[in-house]
Amino acid sequence: MTAAENTRKYRVEGMDCAGCASKIDKAVRRLPDIADVSVSATAGTMTVVYGAEDALEAVEKTVRSLGYKAFARDAGAAAAAPAERAGHDHADHDHSAHDHADHDHSGCAAKKAAPEIAGLHGHDHGPSDGPWWRTPKAVLTLSSGAALLAAYAVGHAFPQIGPYAFVAAMLVGLVPIARRALMATLAGIPFTIETLMTIAAVGAVVINAGEEAATVVFLFLVGELLEGIAAGRARKSIQALTNLVPKTALVEENGKIREVAAEALAVGAVILVRPGDRMPADGVIVEGESAIDEAPVTGESTPTRKGVDAPVFAGTINGEAALKIRVTAEASDNTIARVVKLVEEAQESKSPTERFVDRFSRYYTPGVLAAGALIAVVPPLLLGGSWSEWIYKGLAVLLIGCPCALVISTPAAIAASLSAGARRGLLLKGGAVLEGLGKITAVAFDKTGTLTEGRPQVTDVVGLGFSEADVLRLSAALESGSSHPLAVAILARAAADKIDVPAASDAMALGGKGVTATVDGKTLFLGSPQAAAERAALPDEMDNRIRALNDEGKTVSVLLAGDVVAGFIAMRDEPRADARAALQALKEAGIRTVMLTGDNRRTAEAIGKTLGIDDIRAELLPQDKQRIVGELQREGLVVGKVGDGINDAPALAAADIGIAMGGGTDVALETADAAVLHARVGDIFEMVRLSRRTMGNIRQNITIALGLKVVFLVTTVAGITGLWPAILADTGATVLVTLNALRLLAPKTPAA
Repeated sequence: MTAAENTRKYRVEGMDCAGCASKIDKAVRRLPDIADVSVSATAGTMTVVYGAEDALEAVEKTVRSLGYKAFARDAGAAAAAPAERAGHDHADHDHSAHDHADHDHSGCAAKKAAPEIAGLHGHDHGPSDGPWWRTPKAVLTLSSGAALLAAYAVGHAFPQIGPYAFVAAMLVGLVPIARRALMATLAGIPFTIETLMTIAAVGAVVINAGEEAATVVFLFLVGELLEGIAAGRARKSIQALTNLVPKTALVEENGKIREVAAEALAVGAVILVRPGDRMPADGVIVEGESAIDEAPVTGESTPTRKGVDAPVFAGTINGEAALKIRVTAEASDNTIARVVKLVEEAQESKSPTERFVDRFSRYYTPGVLAAGALIAVVPPLLLGGSWSEWIYKGLAVLLIGCPCALVISTPAAIAASLSAGARRGLLLKGGAVLEGLGKITAVAFDKTGTLTEGRPQVTDVVGLGFSEADVLRLSAALESGSSHPLAVAILARAAADKIDVPAASDAMALGGKGVTATVDGKTLFLGSPQAAAERAALPDEMDNRIRALNDEGKTVSVLLAGDVVAGFIAMRDEPRADARAALQALKEAGIRTVMLTGDNRRTAEAIGKTLGIDDIRAELLPQDKQRIVGELQREGLVVGKVGDGINDAPALAAADIGIAMGGGTDVALETADAAVLHARVGDIFEMVRLSRRTMGNIRQNITIALGLKVVFLVTTVAGITGLWPAILADTGATVLVTLNALRLLAPKTPAA
């Protein structure tokens, strides 16, 4: 079997936080014949690299023993598809009837994985997140709360059996927790939050603090429920992307229209998209013109007018007129699917900070157990303290030391940022990339298609004896039918100016020089200044103007009517509208900008001057771009490389962070660490800003998690606080950290 065949992806039910993911990761990683494991709590997925098929049975059994359910991503897809074709909407289903009441997840509400469109990645539908109050975790929490209230009522009415009532109330919530602790211990993971909670609750009962034990268990479950509700927002952010794609499409075949499942659309199929409908697939317009609302995918507030041959994205909205679209990508490879797939993969990889926190927490939890034991035992043994007092304090220390808030501090922020970035078309292939972007000190940009639009546009039309409109009209007549980029630019300008283009006859292309034809009875020639000079004398003033336009990086075509100069047209691949402001924003952020291009130096310097770039390297081969990236790195710079073509791939791979522009080739997208789907130069700065916001958020989270623990540790040992404040401190820190991380989901106003 190949390495690809030895990889299996699972959807995991009931996993909602970093604690869940860490527990599953450690347990599965310990199994024989398992080469690697990647678990994403936010995506609700697990990817396993294994040696033989027999290992998978042990993987699924282990996950079940921990209280979760694992479903192979390819299992059941075929069964799900027919229901989907029948218009069956899984999002409306109530899956709360599934029995997971005994699940306990280190700070997780027992909620399900995000639903997915059948065929989006070639796998099945995940169950939908129902209302939070109908989840098994909510049922367990409410049951624990009801039992606690009942115990208070019984204790008030029958004081003599009150302590037993509180023990019974505690067991309602503690039994599932203790079961999780036992299963984790048997799987080789003894130091979990469930273990700490179980020891603390049982210990409290032993020292006749049953009322506090029951209350602490209930507060613990409340904290888990709140955290699960909050953390679910990041998953729903990605789920919302998958819901953008309609379930059905209208296919045109043999002049007839029929409705089919969107996932069944084949590349090359022609579909009809009515006004107001969403695009069911990526494609190219073959008939019609309309304003396309791309806000759901690109974030652009203004609809974009598109006509024949213009690309459209799945999930965008047709605004005005019916369009016929030729499908260019299967459902599993459309824009939305690629975004979701990349984000899921990114969430499975860990950043350096997250890996450090994982290593730290590996020693932290045993350390907390040891500290709690020492506090409980040493003062009574050596200092004559009260056993009940110091055991109580030791149990409180166990609760204070619960690592939930610390463990979730980094992945919660990274997952929120990856989701927020994806919603704006910023795809980051993992936490390490997200973290690295904020450290960039230099960005090397490709020119064509990255800083510029990638296609020539008419910038100047000059008439000499002819009007500008006539120069454009006759030039367009000569270029009719040509697919040369300069010809396309002239025809596009004529169409934009609503010029009526006359017919040309006797058209003939002159290799490397230009084109000649007869229009309105006149023999015309359109070509380079050098070729035009061979046919007619060019005035000195005109020669100077052409030279000045060339110095601005513009290409000039001269129009001759017979042997008379009628005028000329200048064209240039113009900078993107947001490029200058984006580059200025990077400079103000302390980041050096460099242009690397294979274009001629004169054109490169003209564009660079327009954009305010001082460091311009022109006439480069792919290996030259790679070499220059290495030189910048040797200067001590952390280099980001931005490009869109095959010739950028070596430099993208060599850079500390490679960023592909959205319209780029598949090679560039695969080689890069990140991608800007919508080709906005300003999004490079937005990536850097998102990274810096995320790292600031992580620092805040770690400060909250550790700071509260230190404060309550001191007050507990001093006898000021006890079990209730201890669990409130841990629960509060977890919820605060999660809510703080979720602030990253809120959109920030892009830089001007």
